[in-house]
Amino acid sequence: MHRAPLPHRVFLHGAGRRGIAAWPSQDPESGTFLSFPPDSSISAQADALVASERDRKPNLFAHSIGAVTAVRALADGLRVSGLVLVEPALYDIARGAAPIERHIAVVTEARARAADDDLYGFWSILRPLMFGGPATRERWEDERAVAQRWATTNLPWGHGIRTRSLHGVPMLVVTGGWNEEYELIGRRLVDVGAHHVVLSGFAHRPQDHPDFPAAVAAFERSLAI
Repeated sequence: MHRAPLPHRVFLHGAGRRGIAAWPSQDPESGTFLSFPPDSSISAQADALVASERDRKPNLFAHSIGAVTAVRALADGLRVSGLVLVEPALYDIARGAAPIERHIAVVTEARARAADDDLYGFWSILRPLMFGGPATRERWEDERAVAQRWATTNLPWGHGIRTRSLHGVPMLVVTGGWNEEYELIGRRLVDVGAHHVVLSGFAHRPQDHPDFPAAVAAFERSLAI
């Protein structure tokens, strides 16, 4: 049986590392590694993605909030050969589930503190949720810049993401088995046809798991048949 050539890979980062740094286990020559400006909106990122990939159907990889950009781009007309969603922060598709609503409520409370110019109050709420361990005055000067960035970064909900944009799209979803929010989102994606793989031991970065390349290779073989 002859196989079609594998589609071009495009990699989207999450809220932390950007470009190739977000995917260190991947060969830098294996695809296009996009890097969006830190202050760019989800809609601006989706527009840039649609424009850059208008003439081809890539296999699109997206980590965390990068999945929001990816699905928004699909809703805006981007055509893809497949999606590899790693710990996708698609909170909009899992609204109503208790872990999802709890997370949103805590972040909303923290953002309200930041809006009132209480950055330390913001960090005292967000740090335990996102990074573990309490905020302390002893560490505050070292962590202030990180707190400021998280107080202004894009939120992964409120973008009108709906699963109807994913119908008929081949999907591999990879989660780390450490956080019920991402596992819930993974199960919602299974409901619309995704294949879900759990790679434990690397928390929010299962793309660093040694079995990640094999999972991707199996998925891409299915696209090439």
